[in-house]
Amino acid sequence: MTFIRKLWAFGIQQALSCIFPVIIFATLALTKYIEVPGLARYDLILIICLLAQIGMVVFKLETWDELKVICVFHVIGLMLELYKVHMGSWSYPEEGWSKVGGVPLYSGFMYASVASYICQSWRRMNLRITGWPLPMLTVLISAAIYANFFTHHYIWDFRWVLTALLFIVFFRTVVHFDVQGTTYRMPLTLSFLLIGFFIWIAENISTFLGAWTYPGQEKTWSLVHIGKISSWFLLVVISVIIVAQLKHLKMGIGGKRKEAPKGTVL
Repeated sequence: MTFIRKLWAFGIQQALSCIFPVIIFATLALTKYIEVPGLARYDLILIICLLAQIGMVVFKLETWDELKVICVFHVIGLMLELYKVHMGSWSYPEEGWSKVGGVPLYSGFMYASVASYICQSWRRMNLRITGWPLPMLTVLISAAIYANFFTHHYIWDFRWVLTALLFIVFFRTVVHFDVQGTTYRMPLTLSFLLIGFFIWIAENISTFLGAWTYPGQEKTWSLVHIGKISSWFLLVVISVIIVAQLKHLKMGIGGKRKEAPKGTVL
């Protein structure tokens, strides 16, 4: 019974951390079947996302610091979207005033929702990471991962090399989290993979609801190739590294860093 109770509490914390992604999914579902006269679907989604983001801050579901982190992901996501759509990796077939370079601006919120989940999980479950690699290594590997999303269209795809390097660099890195007063631990690379897998599931739901379309899905929806999990795995790595490094920097500047074992990122 104790295990079931802890698992239930863990599920509740995860659900609360997913408030923003759930809002986006609900919006995609509703706007697929409900139209607002004179307002394109993509524009309506953007308006709802903006109102949701404001509401998250106003009702203190997200802090101002978390909003700053989320805004960073908006920029990262939109840059990637503009490039990938230009290269034909996927498309947004519907019309909308809020489309720039073929990319609706609401797409940045889908990347921001990943950051929102990470930030909220970090706060709600009191995440601590031990065995964190040298900052130089994490910055270099995240930069290489992000660059590979662009360069693999022209040169060899280094994703599997980067994945191997990740397991080496983060071999000793462990994430600690609390559930009802009990501390659990998990290899950080395993958490990368699990989050990436669930984002892949979310991606299938999103494409089914018409958030975007991959080649081959224009006429009939089909399951997103399972190989995309590797892409989300690498994107989650960048997300966690950015959040962890910003938290590390904030604690250092603010002088509020708690006592923790060497190599811990609060």
